[in-house]
Amino acid sequence: MARPGRKKKDPIFVDGVRPRPMYIDYRDVDLLGKFISRQGRMIGRRKTGCSAVSQHAVTQAIKRARFMGLLPYVGE
Repeated sequence: MARPGRKKKDPIFVDGVRPRPMYIDYRDVDLLGKFISRQGRMIGRRKTGCSAVSQHAVTQAIKRARFMGLLPYVGE
């Protein structure tokens, strides 16, 4: 049985509104660091509370930042 509770707020939304088009700057390493575990793996939607659209934008930004050398591929 599902437990009633509050839905997590999407961390990417600005003032409760989804930015259109959904784009996350790959140079914003501080924001992207919140979506990466200590091992360097991307954290899933269930833990972060992102919607599918937000998670896709986060994934693309992390991959771009890794390719440009701003984020490591593996953790420390």
